[in-house]
Amino acid sequence: MTTTSHYFARLLKYFILIVLALFFLMPIYVILVTSLKPLDEISLSQMWALPTSIDFSSYVRAFEELGPNFLNSFYLAIPATLLSALLGAMNGYVLSKWKFKGSETLFTFILFGMFIPYQSILIPLIQFLDTIGLYNSIWGLIFVHVIYGLPITTLMFRNFYANIPDEMLESARIDGAGFLGIFRHIILPLSITGFVVVAIWQFTNIWNEFLFAVTITQSDQQPVMVALQNLSGSQIVQWNVQMAGAFIAALPTLLVYMILGKYFVRGLLAGSVKG
Repeated sequence: MTTTSHYFARLLKYFILIVLALFFLMPIYVILVTSLKPLDEISLSQMWALPTSIDFSSYVRAFEELGPNFLNSFYLAIPATLLSALLGAMNGYVLSKWKFKGSETLFTFILFGMFIPYQSILIPLIQFLDTIGLYNSIWGLIFVHVIYGLPITTLMFRNFYANIPDEMLESARIDGAGFLGIFRHIILPLSITGFVVVAIWQFTNIWNEFLFAVTITQSDQQPVMVALQNLSGSQIVQWNVQMAGAFIAALPTLLVYMILGKYFVRGLLAGSVKG
């Protein structure tokens, strides 16, 4: 009786998981199906229907329109992710292992940056970037995302480094290792999973961000998410091209989660014990 109950419980669990998975995959199905249809086959009543003939012209058109902006997103997301992760790692290292008077207060002020709405600082931010010559540039966006990413990356690394025994760092100090030596030879090798978590989090947020991208950059400097909005057209919306563009724009983040997803969960759990 117990074995039968256990079997049905597992069956019910997998059934619920399959239903939820199908539910969350529905938008992807609609995007793919619509992107492969000719424009004259697209209608609300035929939204779920498979295409009568597969048409890749929408992908060609979308890639021609989004290609330069697609590269802009890579030029933005990769350096901003690496810089914010490295600086956040150093902040977390200092605030967890080299505590000083007022460090907890400083950490609180850093975390306060997570709760500042983008809209509240947008005008002074644009004026500041224009003053230092970074307005309408990829470097300006990198600067903004690194600064705005420091609170969350600092929090993640601080919680992660709390799991590293203090005795290990004390032994390194006795052997003559300094601040940077310990960070380079001990902390960095032990924090690979932490870097994976932060990198996935930052890369996804930066790639998908729209408000800063549309206000700080213009024309040829805009990332792909802003250019995707421009695909809608002025009179007739070509839904197949729109969906193809949306899939192309979302593909890098999908691949990141598909390839590194298990490391993301493992890294989150590694930093959830202390903090």
